[in-house]
Amino acid sequence: MIGSEKLQRIAEIVMVLGIVALCQPWNLFLHRYGLTIILVGLVTFLLTNWFGAKVVPEDDEAPSTEGHP
Repeated sequence: MIGSEKLQRIAEIVMVLGIVALCQPWNLFLHRYGLTIILVGLVTFLLTNWFGAKVVPEDDEAPSTEGHP
């Protein structure tokens, strides 16, 4: 399965490609569906942020094995 971070990066690239598709004047298909491409990337990015990997906070009171106390 694709990791959350990689899927976020793909969603960002899709959003940028949607902006490029919206701004280019040569292909009517890409211009017509540019906003849809941006929205798909945005929804994917939001969902991967929402359902992404949980970050476990470190215990500050635990003694560290490196350095001086």
